Amino acid sequence: MSEFVKNKRKRDPVELTLCTQDEEQEMCCNKLSELEGNGITSGDVRRLQENGFYTIQAVAYAPKKALVAVKGISEAKAEKIQMEAMKRVPMGFTTATEVFERRAQLVSITTGSKELDKLLGGGIETGSITELFGEFRTGKSQLCHTLAVTCQLPIDSGGAEGKCLYIDTEGTFRPERLVAISAKYNVSGPQVLDNVACARAYNSDHQTQLLAQAAAMM
Repeated sequence: MSEFVKNKRKRDPVELTLCTQDEEQEMCCNKLSELEGNGITSGDVRRLQENGFYTIQAVAYAPKKALVAVKGISEAKAEKIQMEAMKRVPMGFTTATEVFERRAQLVSITTGSKELDKLLGGGIETGSITELFGEFRTGKSQLCHTLAVTCQLPIDSGGAEGKCLYIDTEGTFRPERLVAISAKYNVSGPQVLDNVACARAYNSDHQTQLLAQAAAMM
């Protein structure tokens, strides 16, 4: 399983996107190269990747005009590529039973606080976006650091047996804090650090570029 924690905006609120490996396959991680064939060439895939489209889901969810804006992709080709992508991505109606079964696969990741976990119904839920909001020095960054560790714990210990992707928009990421938190949970500090991919975002455009790189890493 994999786990991704993203600090997505350069202001006080912090957004976390958490997903297990099974959810990644459904939500964000089918490689674009899988579309090759049926009139879609490796050159088409390369052009899309050069413009930030790394996954089938990214193509399926994009407005067609965004695909047409890619140099070398005609309107007809964009329509063909998107139709092929939509065949592989569930975007239509489904039964409530199927939704229920998918949600049964979600796990909750502990925040490190029993009381906060209780308020959140068990912790931070995977497959969703959670926004943290608070004044300066109220613990938002500390919670992100904690989740970067706890997402790696076994499921029966409040984790997701995953990894973390951390985009730091304020220059507050401190790996030594991860090592200290690791000791609290009796897990290897070096191993925890190896399972965290981090990047510093210097402006909103750079942040967008990092998110595109994150999609490629998945």
